[in-house]
Amino acid sequence: MTLWLIGNTTVRSPLRLRDGLLALSQSDLQGNLRGEAKEKLFCQLLSDCNIVTLKGDASYSVGRKWRSAMGKLGFLVTRLEGTLADRQAVLGPADMITENGWRLINSQSLMGWNECFLRSLAGYMIPSVIETRYQCAPFSPLRFTLAVMLELEKLVGENRLSFIEMSVLVQCSTPAEGILSVAQNVLALRRERENCQSVIKFDASATENAARKYGRKPDTFRDYADTNMRYLKATGLVQSKGKGIALVPEKIGFIHQLIAEDYMPDDGMGYLQSLYRGVSLPTDDKTRAQLVLMDLVDQLKVRGENFDVNSRLQETTVDIDVIRHEVEERLLALNELEYAANQANCSEEISKFMELLIHRKYKMTLSDGEDIEIPRAEAPAYFEWIVWRAFLSLQSSVNQPWEARSFKIDQDFLPVAPAPGGRPDMVFEFDDMMLIVEVTLTASSRQEAAEGESVRRHVAKYAAKEIDNGKSVYGLFIAINVDTNTANTFRLGEWYLEQDRKIDLHIVPMTLQDFSNILVAGKFDGEQILPGLKPFLIECRSHVTKTAPEWKNKINELSNEFAARLKLLS
Repeated sequence: MTLWLIGNTTVRSPLRLRDGLLALSQSDLQGNLRGEAKEKLFCQLLSDCNIVTLKGDASYSVGRKWRSAMGKLGFLVTRLEGTLADRQAVLGPADMITENGWRLINSQSLMGWNECFLRSLAGYMIPSVIETRYQCAPFSPLRFTLAVMLELEKLVGENRLSFIEMSVLVQCSTPAEGILSVAQNVLALRRERENCQSVIKFDASATENAARKYGRKPDTFRDYADTNMRYLKATGLVQSKGKGIALVPEKIGFIHQLIAEDYMPDDGMGYLQSLYRGVSLPTDDKTRAQLVLMDLVDQLKVRGENFDVNSRLQETTVDIDVIRHEVEERLLALNELEYAANQANCSEEISKFMELLIHRKYKMTLSDGEDIEIPRAEAPAYFEWIVWRAFLSLQSSVNQPWEARSFKIDQDFLPVAPAPGGRPDMVFEFDDMMLIVEVTLTASSRQEAAEGESVRRHVAKYAAKEIDNGKSVYGLFIAINVDTNTANTFRLGEWYLEQDRKIDLHIVPMTLQDFSNILVAGKFDGEQILPGLKPFLIECRSHVTKTAPEWKNKINELSNEFAARLKLLS
């Protein structure tokens, strides 16, 4: 038995590796990441691109660990050592971005990113020529875990794995023990846990036992399980299920084909070369790609939608992939519509996430015992995400949920990264107005420099479009604390278009606390909140003749009055 880990616990959000690769590709550090000086430069590059926070990392170990994670997954060429050092020329210069690494950089959609990680993890083996610390026969952690989950479905009708099951069993097992045996061990642990008096004490005891058995700290098992599940989910084949994971229903047919393959590289060099290319998948074969496609089409039919592919099935494998992605995108859209509709039932979770952001905390337990958490490095993305969810909970936006957000989400509807520059964080269209929403964690005078011009430009773009159709355009700027200089910039409310044509901008800056108070007072009920939202924004803008400090205070006062009126209606 062995305790295994995909990647490393420093880079726990695998999709962020793309940001790191993108930054590296645009620097002069590619192929030059070795030694303390270069590691510090790489660290600084990641920090400058807002990918990592260097606070407390005096050793600059982050750069080394990011390079290691990229190399293990085949996105960077590794540096060969020992007896293999003389074969470096076969692979190419160390620390250069590989074919699959460039594929990840150039992919613009979540599905594209998932496929790059799938081509990586479907080939990722431990032990390997670059991961020699394991004492077991080589195996694929991804294929092994998927096989265990399918075996669980065969045995009990569901394929989920809980966090504790991953922590003390699956990641401590290998295929050599037998897939059926591992699945039966999981079920035995599950039955024992279901019959215990306290699951908290049971989990702690199970983790302590594993720690003694392997001579590791209990936190190691929790950290490894968290990281392993995140990397498995990056393939798009696995999604969250409570605190554990489950197979993505739409991908079951594909998963069966994947684990049926007998994948084993000939040697260490062959392993690395296939990893750098990105290993082949069942859908690379035309016949098997057609089978996966038809399975997806059938799933779409079950959900009440027809998708005619009969006239296109004789195309090439690449063409079939295009069609498959179209069907997958529609299934994802249907899932997102269901998610959006459910936000009306998530008012406590949404408000508590806002509390975490307001008080700069990262973890909280809800009234139902469920833990919520904001990864420290991902707070800006979570800020956008929770405000998006708040507006979805009002159930009144005319545009679709994916049209309302500029940031990408994963299959669990969690944010992958903040919205890219050049467009608003969110745009919500209502019957009587367009609302451009921008959020920021930036504070002090840096806030105005970072947000003042871009927010006005984004609002102006929509205001110029809507100027002829009679629909009002408003900007809502939400920050933990609104800097007075930022408020002053938005108070002036002017923008010049081409030919020096001036338009007025109606932007209202407010704190996240005030925004949250309004939502909570109105019980996240769109029928109560939305009729008063536009009048509230108009009233806020009517006081722009005040000084910036006075205007900020007036917005806070009007927010409190709005919340008080909503409480009376509730």
